[in-house]
Amino acid sequence: MNEASTELLVDLPAESNVTDLLLERVAADPAAVLYERKPAGHQPGVPWQPVRADEFLSQVRALAKGLIASGITPGDRVAVMSGTRYEWTVLDFAIWFAGAVTVPIYETSSARQVEWVLVDSGARLVVVEDLAKLELVRAVLAGSALLGQGPVSLWCIDDDGDSPHLGALAAVGQGVGDAELEAQRSASGLGSVASMVYTSGTTGSPKGCQITHGNFALVAKNTVPFLPELLATGAATRTLMFLPLAHVLARAVQVVCLSAGTTLGHTSSVKELLGDLGGFQPSFLLCVPRIYEKVLEGAELKAQESGRGRIFGFAVDTAIRYSKALDQHTRGQGNGPGLLLRGQQWLFDKLVYAKLREAFGGKVHYTVSGASALGLRQAHFFRGAGIMVLEGYGLTETTAPCTANTPEHTRVGTVGIPLPGTTIRIAPDGEVLVKGIGVFAGYHANEAATAEAFVDGFFRTGDLGRLDDDGYLTITGRKKDLIVTAGGKNVYPAPLEEALRESGLISQAVVIGEGRPFVAALLTLDEEALARWNTQHGSALSAAQAADSAELMAELQGAVDRANQGVSRAESIRKFAVLATDFAVESGELTPSLKVKRATVISANDELIDSLYAG
Repeated sequence: MNEASTELLVDLPAESNVTDLLLERVAADPAAVLYERKPAGHQPGVPWQPVRADEFLSQVRALAKGLIASGITPGDRVAVMSGTRYEWTVLDFAIWFAGAVTVPIYETSSARQVEWVLVDSGARLVVVEDLAKLELVRAVLAGSALLGQGPVSLWCIDDDGDSPHLGALAAVGQGVGDAELEAQRSASGLGSVASMVYTSGTTGSPKGCQITHGNFALVAKNTVPFLPELLATGAATRTLMFLPLAHVLARAVQVVCLSAGTTLGHTSSVKELLGDLGGFQPSFLLCVPRIYEKVLEGAELKAQESGRGRIFGFAVDTAIRYSKALDQHTRGQGNGPGLLLRGQQWLFDKLVYAKLREAFGGKVHYTVSGASALGLRQAHFFRGAGIMVLEGYGLTETTAPCTANTPEHTRVGTVGIPLPGTTIRIAPDGEVLVKGIGVFAGYHANEAATAEAFVDGFFRTGDLGRLDDDGYLTITGRKKDLIVTAGGKNVYPAPLEEALRESGLISQAVVIGEGRPFVAALLTLDEEALARWNTQHGSALSAAQAADSAELMAELQGAVDRANQGVSRAESIRKFAVLATDFAVESGELTPSLKVKRATVISANDELIDSLYAG
């Protein structure tokens, strides 16, 4: 099959926009709890503070009037630079109520990146999270070309007693009437740009993706009936958002939750997530693959340290076999788990899996994995342990999700079927093409890039994939990541890199070999896993000293050997090197969505790479 589609379930009037979803929600039940906030200085056991739908709408309107009083008119761009928090969501809707366009900026962005986004977007007002970001943006504006485009207002979310803050911004808008607010709110239609989201970009300068009101609203309206088990309207569904709201996936999910009436909470980082899960107790969770890897690795190591490693190993094996049997049955192969396997799964559910589910808050039965590829081992394990992982696929240019697995229709290893109103096509060279309700309107002020990004009305994703006979999409690689060795062998690094990351010790892997005689790899070590390895082996090695330990290198070689089992000899990794430090967003090797910037890593380690091929 080279094309698959899912029929649109819900359409919307052309004159409507994403703010209508909030008005509908308030009209349906003004007392419904849309959000829950952590109190200031939140401590474990302290209840989260509920925010009713009508309260949220009141806060949005007050802030939107402040934006209008500050000179914001329909179509103006308003930038937001903040970590994930409740105020970000209020700002997003306030900007839309003012008829303006939200321009998110990652909180980890450098001054140079901030300037690029502000100048390219032409932002007229900027809201930052705290004093440190306020000073950064002030410095950027002081020497920026933005000054020649007119004054830029600067506001701060936090109130430090001195800086212009959101409370003051709302107060400024007290003179703006309801009629003026409504005129600006209703000025946008489905085709109007709602947000200008800059690609995190593994190469080149970020491009501003113009995401429309129709993209957000139609994706939300159609995702709710597409995933009723997660988002049943009227049910007590809850989720906790920790991914950066500068990423389109997080913001698209926020709009989906609003449309469904799902209660949403915010936590600012992965570090805070595990502590907040127990207090918030979400019913489903949006994750990235690294979360599953860390939870499984941590549980395995904890079991080993407590002397229950063998039992936990049996539990992991049982969960994986159980999930694989379910998966085969959905593909029309086999009858599903047998009686003995069901009994084993039931036993380990009582002994092991229930405790593991507590790490997710105790009430999570579904998680959605996105942003990058999830390993088969993690997907099968968590499903067999009672937490179904629904892997999906999308890009910034598709407003994030364009395919997804559902609880009823799941095939592990695939990224699911097209969302309603979406068509997936596989080009003759294997590239995945997308057309549908989530596909963006084009790149801001970049007609050449926009024209290059489309073919026959389909967006060219740059990813390679295949469709099975039932329309499930499998991503097999990235076109630009294709490695051609000196011997002419084509190697797609993603499967090897995913297999390497299944080792508890390996945090990241970059497979190399372009124009070289064989394939090699650069590895980084997980800091916590290395510390535990040192404790178990009575050593004190750093990652930089890994090559000094024959025992550690042998363990890493074992991980390489296991990864090589999935490819031909010509594609196999012959040599590897361990880098002194792990990749990080702050140091530039990772995008904010935790994707590896391959070109950056390879360029920074060119001498080391040359040494791998020396002689």
